[in-house]
Amino acid sequence: MAWRLGKALITVACNEDMTAADLVGRWLLDKDGTRWQDGPLTVAARYGAICYLDEIVEARQDTTVVIHPLTDHRRALPLDKKGELISAHADFQIVISYNPGYQSLMKDLKQSTKQRFTGFEFDYPNAELESEILVKETGVASTIAAQLVTVAATARRLKGHGLDEGISTRLLVYAALLIDDGVAPRSACRMALVQPITDDADIRATLEHAIDMTFA
Repeated sequence: MAWRLGKALITVACNEDMTAADLVGRWLLDKDGTRWQDGPLTVAARYGAICYLDEIVEARQDTTVVIHPLTDHRRALPLDKKGELISAHADFQIVISYNPGYQSLMKDLKQSTKQRFTGFEFDYPNAELESEILVKETGVASTIAAQLVTVAATARRLKGHGLDEGISTRLLVYAALLIDDGVAPRSACRMALVQPITDDADIRATLEHAIDMTFA
């Protein structure tokens, strides 16, 4: 999105230890006394960048509320500690992302936050597109890419039936890179697709059977 729009992108990896000051900024001490240091959200609002808050539900709700005045009709960011009110640049945008289903009730977005955004749901690519992604990202043969996608489809059908989450495209890329480096396909799949996602012996056996059938 940033590349298409020709905008700077500022990414923040959210976590439970992140504070509002980590986003908006703080006073710092140096040899000349104190100076104000803008946080990533403030920089984006001042200069018209895209601020991307990755895995926003990992941050505490009392931290994420600082984005509220930027995401409604006000489009402003109050810096209380500095006594400044920033009017967001016309090109400023804010994007948030998270994986629904991973979080407990204690880790979810406030409704007042959710309703400030439009939503997009991203699912797995279709089989043909996912194979193309693997070929382009790793250089693996198209036949191998298609076989990896077949294994992933088996795992994804087990989501909610022993697996919390299916095999991601990211894991398929890892497996394809191992294969492209000379690792045997079955071994690569076990290392990259099976062992990282489950410790359940029965689920592993099911996935390994699918691998053996696919790469027979």
